Amino acid sequence: MKPLVQVAQSYIALSEGDEKLRAGLFEEAAASYNRAMTVSRTIPEDEAYDHQGFDALCHTGLSGAMAELNHYPEALASADIALRYFSRRGELNQDEGIYWIAAVCNRATALAGTGRTEEALQAYRMASEMIAERKADIPDKVKQLQTIDAHISSLQALTPDKKPSGYKAWWEFWS
Repeated sequence: MKPLVQVAQSYIALSEGDEKLRAGLFEEAAASYNRAMTVSRTIPEDEAYDHQGFDALCHTGLSGAMAELNHYPEALASADIALRYFSRRGELNQDEGIYWIAAVCNRATALAGTGRTEEALQAYRMASEMIAERKADIPDKVKQLQTIDAHISSLQALTPDKKPSGYKAWWEFWS
């Protein structure tokens, strides 16, 4: 296969994964993302092709599919792979910025699913800030922010207060 054909097949599989994810076909979406990465790995390393960037896009979608399937450790691993790329290279206002935000949201969902509530809260807050700072259009921006706010509220309800009600500092007992 010529590299151009492999690149096209990789991006077609990525696009299919995105469509299946939006349609709620999570297992099929995961298979499409994995197929996209498999095909892209056949592109020779000496070609002018951003292998890591493409994998970051695929892992973003894969982390979303895995989170929806309640496979939280796998979702977290994929989100972390994507975020290593985006955090180092990403530009929030480019097209990849939407994937970067999605990776942060998927990571937050995976953290919440694995019981790491404080980290999940921090990730959801970061995603909310990223959406607010992004100057380019985001599809369903208001809905995304509402969903994130709902997740934050539900996680805060699960988080115990640092100090129990009626708490008094040691010096208040003596005064």
